[in-house]
Amino acid sequence: MISIIGIGNVASAITEKFQDINNYEVYLLNNKVQRNTKNQFKLKHYDTPDQYEANVPDVTAFLKNVRKRAQVFVTGASLSSNYTLGILEQIKHAEIDLFYIQPDIELLTGVPRINEKITFGVLQQYARSGLFKSITLISNSMLEQALGEVPIKTYYDTLNNTIFQMIHYLNFFEFNEPEIGVMSTPAETSRIRAIAALDIEKLEEKWFFELDRPRELCYYICINNKRLASEGGLHKKLVDQLKDKPKNAFRKLSYAIYETDHDDFGFCVAHTNVVQEQKTFDS
Repeated sequence: MISIIGIGNVASAITEKFQDINNYEVYLLNNKVQRNTKNQFKLKHYDTPDQYEANVPDVTAFLKNVRKRAQVFVTGASLSSNYTLGILEQIKHAEIDLFYIQPDIELLTGVPRINEKITFGVLQQYARSGLFKSITLISNSMLEQALGEVPIKTYYDTLNNTIFQMIHYLNFFEFNEPEIGVMSTPAETSRIRAIAALDIEKLEEKWFFELDRPRELCYYICINNKRLASEGGLHKKLVDQLKDKPKNAFRKLSYAIYETDHDDFGFCVAHTNVVQEQKTFDS
């Protein structure tokens, strides 16, 4: 069982999608909650980041049943992201994977812009220091680019559903044995991550955030069960494509192939120990 925690309205919209799966218990913390319940906690709204940091809510009772493994979602443009460190201090018993959703930063102005820039850097530094098991960076603008044409009417729901499915499958891979291949364990210091969707035919990556200096890349490849049973030479084809990927002493690759009833799909997870800089912000 994994505890899923959404801090803020945007993050809660993503974490709500885990509610229908038995392997997760979901906690929503946001200011849209009408009243506190077992799995929902109303956050107070303030006007400045400093007010949020000075008024971190006591959620020890609300989060007392959080499991050993917790996945926490937050977005930096949201002022409620300033609650993050204070809230996570109250679940020290949990091993935390943090998922940081970055909005289109080129269109941010004023306080949200400053808040996002600071939060983006601070949470990476805390992850690098070992406070979190990992931080996964996801850019909404790069996610939209990878998906192609996304209707305005369902824009956020489409992006949120993609994030949910991606994280759910990565959790599935972690707890299930592949048909073939061995996924290496990243170095303990490589706590900053990014994810790409894979074009299985070419094993080309469509990154949802592109890391500077990725150290380790893990390829999770899902092949339809009928194709796995009938297509000779498939393993060699995939491995040859991986061998053609850039690699050196500081850039290592590993892979695992899984069975699926669906069409072929896959993900690549990149790991690094390098704190990422804002690429489009003015200094």
